[in-house]
Amino acid sequence: MSEKDYLKDISEIKNLMDRSSRFISLSGLSGIFAGLYAIVGAAIAYVYLFPKPGEYLTLHSLNFKLLVVLLASVALLSIVTAYLLTTRRAKRNNEKIWDTTTRRLLLNFLIPLVTGGIYIIIKLNSQHYGLTASLMLIFYGLALVNASKYTIGNVKYLGYAEIIIGLICAVLPGYGMWFWLLGFGVFHIIYGSMMYIKERKN
Repeated sequence: MSEKDYLKDISEIKNLMDRSSRFISLSGLSGIFAGLYAIVGAAIAYVYLFPKPGEYLTLHSLNFKLLVVLLASVALLSIVTAYLLTTRRAKRNNEKIWDTTTRRLLLNFLIPLVTGGIYIIIKLNSQHYGLTASLMLIFYGLALVNASKYTIGNVKYLGYAEIIIGLICAVLPGYGMWFWLLGFGVFHIIYGSMMYIKERKN
């Protein structure tokens, strides 16, 4: 066996081991769609739900409840789209979509995300609204980084970016919506586009 063949075999074995211990990478299109959903959601919130100058958004107001519904709708659309596109891609590549690795990925993703969600609710109940956007970005970024060890791809870098933008947002709380738009909208589109281009090349 030549050295070239030997190195090729090692590369193939490493690739098989990597795929057996990691979840398939998410579809790049799902990231693009998630970003677009976030931008549309932010635009609707800004035009119809955000308080006018001199007004305040309180926890028990109708606009706040509608804002929660809007955020939940954006999240649900993103999850459903990611599932459908990733499932389609997995079937095309003869890859499993649901196994032990998938369960580990979801667990590692949900622990920081649910913890962050509960903490945000506690802060809102105490009428501390200023850091909501930054906390959402930071805990979402932590969830991505924590789950990245079970993914094939560079999702951890998206997580790092979300954490950094969340920390900057914490320093400038008056611009929370714009940082939220940047983190959940623009960053997702950039990451999704990079992944989609990589998919097309492969």
